[in-house]
Amino acid sequence: MKRRQFVQTLGAGSAVASLGLLNGCATTGSGAKVVVVGGGYGGATAAKYVRLFSDHSIDVTLVEPNAAFVSCPISNLVLGGHKTMADITTPYDNLSKRHGVKVVRDMVASIDPAKRTVKLASGGELPYDRLILSPGIDFMWDTLPGMAKPGATDKVLHAWKAGPQTLALRQQLEAMPDGGVYALSIPLAPYRCPPGPYERACMVASYFKKAKPKSKVVIFDANDDITSKKGLFMKAWDEHYKGLIEYRPKHKLVDVDAATNTLKFEFNDDFKAGVANVLPTQRAGEIAVKTGLATANARWCEVDFLTFESKAAKNIHVLGDAIQIAPGMPKSGHMANQHGKTCAAAVVSLLQGKEAPSLPIYANTCYSFVTATDVVHVASVHKYDAAQKTMLTVPGSGGLSSAASELEGQYAMAWARNIWADSLA
Repeated sequence: MKRRQFVQTLGAGSAVASLGLLNGCATTGSGAKVVVVGGGYGGATAAKYVRLFSDHSIDVTLVEPNAAFVSCPISNLVLGGHKTMADITTPYDNLSKRHGVKVVRDMVASIDPAKRTVKLASGGELPYDRLILSPGIDFMWDTLPGMAKPGATDKVLHAWKAGPQTLALRQQLEAMPDGGVYALSIPLAPYRCPPGPYERACMVASYFKKAKPKSKVVIFDANDDITSKKGLFMKAWDEHYKGLIEYRPKHKLVDVDAATNTLKFEFNDDFKAGVANVLPTQRAGEIAVKTGLATANARWCEVDFLTFESKAAKNIHVLGDAIQIAPGMPKSGHMANQHGKTCAAAVVSLLQGKEAPSLPIYANTCYSFVTATDVVHVASVHKYDAAQKTMLTVPGSGGLSSAASELEGQYAMAWARNIWADSLA
């Protein structure tokens, strides 16, 4: 298979995992109840595919506070002025209308693993036979004391959960005078979407290049170097944004003065920005931590990669960015989609008294826009290793762009449309 065909295959919602898994699932009815918490790439996919894999015989309830899905992938283009919020927003309607998923717009207050119940913030309670938890990430604000001050998190934004902050950060960039500096702080890995911050720098620089040519992007990276697609990003910065982007590695952020947009570092001088965009240290979503599922450094949830069942609690499965990842596995939207399908197949099998499929394969592609049209990618395939009980990268799989191109930009948008449909249509 040629690399171009391979990338297109990965970009088509990645049926690589689901095709093999379907064969392991019978379609007899069970009447069992599955509750899914979180309607992101992992949770929405899992909710849909539990219904599909069970021939709509398993009752599925999705608990999600937002009225619509807003995609983190592609959201950096909104910051650059190349896309709108409407372009990255998809309603949950089809999960109900086409697949019979009951969508409950609420937050989860607590989970009782012993009683197998989910208590809602509104006061209601949902029983489950199996719980699928896809809580995404939350931020370790205690590492930045200044952000605890009133109004700090409304002024110094992360925009690392696509939604209102995406639009608010765009408005800050528009309001900043020409000649100002946008400072982006990146935490130590692991964090959601390894290439995402560097793509964001490109998108902000593309806006400055057109509208505020005297302005500048300064990247403060806590890591020793660029964590993903280093050569491709450096080439893009040199070709398209020379003098507009400055990269500073080994800058670990320890505090923020939100009143003055001042970043404070462990071993480096303070820096005052026109717009400060801080990506804090991350961990599994709050409900996972509160339930005692974050057993890896009190940050990430350890799971069985065949079923995604938590190693800390029976009958609870955890997906997406919240888990302790396998070697070489990124915290990405595409990977969460793969988790959702694998977990759905396992849950259906287990509820039907069968063993979960034993050879899951996940595919992943991460596209990054370096201009409004030109894109680079990194792709990989991951296969379960029974001896090590983890997912390992398949030797020779995937690859990296040789150069940015408009053609890959077309692939990237096709990937986005396909995966949104795969998860939500």
